[in-house]
Amino acid sequence: MEIRIRLTRSSRQSITERLQQAYRSGELRVVKRIHALLGIIDGQPPTEVAELLHLHEQTVRAYVSAFLLHGLDSLRYRRSPGRPAKLTQTQRRELAGLLRAGPEAAGYATGCWTTLLIQDLILRHFGVSYHPHYVCELLDRLGFSFQKARFVADHLDEAGRTVWQTETWPEIWRLAQAQKALILFGDEASFGQWGSLSYTWAPKGEQPTVKTSGRRKAYKVFGLIDYGSGRLFWQGLTARFNSATYTAFLTAVLAQTRQPIILIQDGARYHTGHAMRAFFAAHADRLRVFQLPAYSPDFNPIEALWKKVRKHATHLKYFAQFERVVQAVENALSDFAEMPEEILALMGLYVRSLDAVANP
Repeated sequence: MEIRIRLTRSSRQSITERLQQAYRSGELRVVKRIHALLGIIDGQPPTEVAELLHLHEQTVRAYVSAFLLHGLDSLRYRRSPGRPAKLTQTQRRELAGLLRAGPEAAGYATGCWTTLLIQDLILRHFGVSYHPHYVCELLDRLGFSFQKARFVADHLDEAGRTVWQTETWPEIWRLAQAQKALILFGDEASFGQWGSLSYTWAPKGEQPTVKTSGRRKAYKVFGLIDYGSGRLFWQGLTARFNSATYTAFLTAVLAQTRQPIILIQDGARYHTGHAMRAFFAAHADRLRVFQLPAYSPDFNPIEALWKKVRKHATHLKYFAQFERVVQAVENALSDFAEMPEEILALMGLYVRSLDAVANP
C-alpha cells in the first residue's frame, strides 16, 4: 500500500533540526527513524526505504503510524532501565573481523567506516546500542585508529607481490648475507618551489593559507637507503631524471663504498632502458639489480623518507627564490644522513615483515 505524507515547511524544518540534533548526540535509532520518515515523505515506497536503511518494512510502517499519531514526540526513545548491554569478548573479535572486511562487505554503499556506521553495524549484528564516544574507546581497544586512507592501484599484480615477499626477498637476503652486500632501496623525488600543504591547527572557520610563488620549478633528488644500517646516499639535480643522470648517481654511489650492492628499484622507464642494462652489465661484479613489483610504492621504504623530508623542508613554507627550496631540501637530507637510526625507524612494518619472511 502506498503511503503519502504532506508536511508544512515549518514541520519539515523541525524534523531536519531534530535529525541534526540526533547526529550531534549520536542517537543512531533516531537518525534511522527520521531518515525513514523523510524517505516516505519524499515518495519512496516502504520496501525501498526498509532495504536502504536495513530495516524491516513493518518497522518503517510503524514509524509512520507513530509519527501520524504523536508527531515530533515519536522521534524520541526512552532510556532502557538497568545496565546497558555490552559485547562479549567473542562478539568483539567478530566485530573486528567485520571492520577489517570493510563497509561494502557489510552491506553499506561506502568504502569508509564512520562512527555512525559502526554504531549501526553493532546494533544490526549484535543488538547492542553504544554511544559514539564509547564506540571510539571500543575501537581503540580493538586496535583500530582513525586514519587517512590511501589509494591502491586496481591493477596491482598481487601474484607478483606475493612472489616478491615469499621468494625474491628471501633470495636477496641470502645473497646479501653471503656477499656482505648493501641492500639499497632506491627512488627519486621532486620538491617544488611552490611548496607543499599539510594539516595545521588554525581558528575554526578560518582555513589557513600559505603564500606561493606559483613557479613550476622543482628540485629533483635521487636517493638510496641501506636496509641494514640506515645509511643514506643522495644526489640533487635541476636536470631531468633520465638514464644519464641516474647512471651518474649510481657511479658516485659505487665510488663511496667498496661493498657489493644489491639495488632494489621500481620499473621507471629510465631504470630499465638499454643504457641502464648496459651500465648494470658493466658493473655486474659489484652491482646486482632487483625490480619491485609493479605499482607497489608501499614495498619501498624510501617513500617514507620523502614524506619526512617534505614535512621538514617544504610543508606550509614559502620559497620566493628557487635557491631557498634547494637549500631547505639539502639541509633536511643532510640531517637525515647524520641520523641513520631515523631512517631505520622509517622502514616501518613492511621491513619488519620482510625480515620475518627471511628469518622464519
